[in-house]
Amino acid sequence: MSKPFSPKPTKYALDGRETDLLHYIYAQDLSALTNNPTNLLSAINTYSTTTNPLMNIGPAKGAYIEELINAQKASLMIELGGYIGYSAIQFGAAMRAHGGKYISLEINPEMAAVANQLISLAGLSDTVSVIVGTAAETLRGLVSSKQVEGVIPMLFLDHWQSVYLSDLKLLEGLGAVGVGSVVLADNVIFPGAPDYLEWVQASCDGKRGLNLKEKEGEKGDAGLVYETHVTEFETQFGKDGVAVTKVVGREAI
Repeated sequence: MSKPFSPKPTKYALDGRETDLLHYIYAQDLSALTNNPTNLLSAINTYSTTTNPLMNIGPAKGAYIEELINAQKASLMIELGGYIGYSAIQFGAAMRAHGGKYISLEINPEMAAVANQLISLAGLSDTVSVIVGTAAETLRGLVSSKQVEGVIPMLFLDHWQSVYLSDLKLLEGLGAVGVGSVVLADNVIFPGAPDYLEWVQASCDGKRGLNLKEKEGEKGDAGLVYETHVTEFETQFGKDGVAVTKVVGREAI
């Protein structure tokens, strides 16, 4: 029997501020927040700037990604790392506007419970699903059960930067990231994801060279042609960036 997940507090998370946020939200005028994602996000932003900082996508990066969602009009978007559900609320509302679905994967059951509560308050439970578990295990399960078929149209990486690359390579191997996929990655400048950026910014020949340095199980699909652009933002935690990677083709290996 595996050990239950035991979250470790950090400087900006998992120290009780997330449940304190719920108390703050439910002390507000709920008639203004219920079924109103915009007002709810504004209330969360107010808490984050006046009480305890929250590791959310934030207004600037959130608006940037929302524009991409509106332009893409994908049928499905999967998020790795849901935290308290801020991005699931903003992006889920954008997905609902064109009939799309949003799946948020969160390893911490307490954070998933907070997220579900806020998603329900926003009136988005019909569009947004929160699944508790590690990204890798959950993604394998979604593909093997055919809940996800073909390539994932939009993927949002916002969990641990140290596993961005391994989870991307897993999805490449499963055929779930392929031509037509758009992969968004937050926090690529701070805290940073240098190995991930090296992979998605490399040519196919460059990725073949990187594969030669890896063990068999850690190799990626070097044939996928990526186009990657990093946009920088100023946040309450300092300078950061979002990487947008489009899978535009395939080269013969």
